[in-house]
Amino acid sequence: MWTVDVVRIYTGSDNRSHFEDLVVPMSEVMQEGGRSSLRTALIPTKAMLFRENPLGGPPHYHTPKQRQFVVTISGAVEITCAGGSRVFGPGGILFAEDLTGEGHSNRELHGPRRSMIIPVPDDFDIRRWTKAP
Repeated sequence: MWTVDVVRIYTGSDNRSHFEDLVVPMSEVMQEGGRSSLRTALIPTKAMLFRENPLGGPPHYHTPKQRQFVVTISGAVEITCAGGSRVFGPGGILFAEDLTGEGHSNRELHGPRRSMIIPVPDDFDIRRWTKAP
């Protein structure tokens, strides 16, 4: 069964950013005609936008302006924080909620990188929608 893998980046008690691997569970849904498909539960969102990041530029530490999913469509980026480094390529899903503290840095590896940004409501708790792998 297919699962949706999400990497969460959050601010730890040390005021530094860390990664956490999560999985969004899928459920089988029967459709008319006896066909079935897999899908997740509906996840609340506020909006959606597309972004393009060019290659180049030095990496710098920053925090996101809002809690959001970042889905890489094309290109690749290396994200570094106190918890190490991860590479996100096409289909990679990051949930960024390290709004305070040291933050994380991005280094574009292949590009331009195109992403879909999906902000979530202020009361969104990703743990309601995910489980540990």
